[in-house]
Amino acid sequence: MNIVLWILQVLLALMFLFAGGTKFYYTAAQMAAMSPPNSLVLPGLFIKFIGACEILGALGLILPGLLKIGRQLTPLAALGLLIIMIGAVVVSILGPGAAAAIPALVMAVLLAIVFYGRKSWFTTG
Repeated sequence: MNIVLWILQVLLALMFLFAGGTKFYYTAAQMAAMSPPNSLVLPGLFIKFIGACEILGALGLILPGLLKIGRQLTPLAALGLLIIMIGAVVVSILGPGAAAAIPALVMAVLLAIVFYGRKSWFTTG
């Protein structure tokens, strides 16, 4: 189970590093132009904030376990990213529709698995 969790953590961390980096690379106008029709337009600073949270969460999925320092932060990072993904599901359903929410829903389920699998790190440190 530990190997499966590490694989999930690495894949999720790579995805969130990419997603968060993209939110910093592109301007709000460029991202609005790339988004599907009927998407909700969120403020640019809020998008940058979400990008920063995604990058920090990605680091929180990997670094504590890798460095064996503050390992209780990994389930917290998974929980924080899970909250972001729940928001992404809601925004996707309200905008383009339920089909657009499927990738965010899959990420949310994977983050919940990581949180559940690593919650024992709260007590073992």
